Amino acid sequence: MIPRILSEQVRRSTTWFPITSVTGPRQSGKSTLVQHAFPDYSYLNLEDPELRRKAQIDPISFIRDNPGHLIIDEAQYAPELFSTLQVVADENKATGQFILSGSQNFLLIKQIKQSLAGRVGVLKLLPLSYKEALYTNPDLTVEDFILTGGYPRLYSAHIPRSIFFESYINSYIERDVADYLNVRNLTAFRTFLRLCAQHVGGLIKETSMANEIGVAYRTVKSWSSILESSYVTFRLPPFFGNLNKRLTKTPKLYFYDTGLLCHLLRIETIQDLQNHPLFGEIVENLVISETVKRYCNALKTPELYFYRDDSKAEIDLVDCTKSQLTPDLIEIKSGRMYHDRFAKHLRSVGSAMNIPDDNRTVVMRTDGQYTDHGINVLGIKELLSKDEQPIS
Repeated sequence: MIPRILSEQVRRSTTWFPITSVTGPRQSGKSTLVQHAFPDYSYLNLEDPELRRKAQIDPISFIRDNPGHLIIDEAQYAPELFSTLQVVADENKATGQFILSGSQNFLLIKQIKQSLAGRVGVLKLLPLSYKEALYTNPDLTVEDFILTGGYPRLYSAHIPRSIFFESYINSYIERDVADYLNVRNLTAFRTFLRLCAQHVGGLIKETSMANEIGVAYRTVKSWSSILESSYVTFRLPPFFGNLNKRLTKTPKLYFYDTGLLCHLLRIETIQDLQNHPLFGEIVENLVISETVKRYCNALKTPELYFYRDDSKAEIDLVDCTKSQLTPDLIEIKSGRMYHDRFAKHLRSVGSAMNIPDDNRTVVMRTDGQYTDHGINVLGIKELLSKDEQPIS
C-alpha cells in the first residue's frame, strides 16, 4: 500500500464518532486505506450482489448479525441500511463502530445527511498528492506528476496512462453518470467532459457550453453538478471583500487530478505538456488542487478563492483557510525565471487589503525559496512538499 497522509486522520475520526465515512473519487484508494488502517474490522463489500441483496432485503439482520467494528464498502447501494446504522449507533453509544465508504459519493452523502447527521465523521480521500506520490518514486518530477496524476493504481500497477484513463472514464460514465442522471446521450456528455478540460482555469460559462454542445442549459447544470459531486471537477469561487472595486462573481473551473485533465486534453508527453497552450492553466490547476488536498488531509475545510476586479487586477489564489483577515495571496506561474512584473497585482491588491508582505507569494517552477523586494518567490516542488498541521 502507498502510505496515505489521511490514514492517521481516519483513525482519529473513529475515536470521535460512532460512524466514520470516507468519500472521494473512484479509484482514489478508499477501500485500500480503510482495510489497511483497520485490519481487525470485518469487511463487507456491497459490490457483491448477494451481500447487497441481503442488506436491501433485511438491513436489521445484516447489521445486527455483523456487530460493531465493521467496514461497509459501497454502502450507497443499500440505503435501507442507514436507519438501522443510526439505531445501532445510538444504542451502543461507542465510537468507532462502523466505517462506510463508497464511490457514488452523491448517493452516500445524501443518505448520511438524511439518517446519520451528527453521528458520522466525513473525510475526503482525493487522489495521491505529489508528496504521497514521492513515496513510490523519490525522483518524480513535478512535470511527471502533472502528466500522470495521483490515482494510486498508476503507481502500484504501472498501468499505461492512456489505458487507465480511458477505462476510468468509461467506468465513471457508464456506472455513475448514466445511472444517476439517466444520461441517454453519452457522446454529448463525453464532449462536455472534454470541453470542461479545455476551459480549465477559466470562468465557468455554462450557457455558452450548452450552446456549443447543443443541449439545454439545465442539462449542462446537472452535468456540472455530477462532475463536482463525484470529485472530478471543482469550482474556485471569486473573492468578495469590502473593497472599492467591482469584483467578478463567476467561479472558475478546475480538476482534482491533473493526469485526467491531461488525458482529456490529449497531452501524452512532457514535451506536449510544456508546449500546450494551456500549460499555464494546468500548472495553476496543479497548485490549487494540491492545496485542496493538503487541507483535506489535515481535516481542514479549504477556504480558497481567486481575485479579479473591474480594473483587470487578478490574483490566482486567495487562501483564507488560516485567516480571513490576513489571507495568503498567491500568484502562480509556469515559468522558471522570476520577473518583478509577476508581483504587480500582489502589491496593488495586497496594499488595498492591508496584507503583509509575508503573505504575498509568487509560486513557479523554480528551485528553492527566496525574497525579492518584499515578495516571496517559492518553487512549486517546495510548496507541494509542505506539511499541514492537522486539527488537534
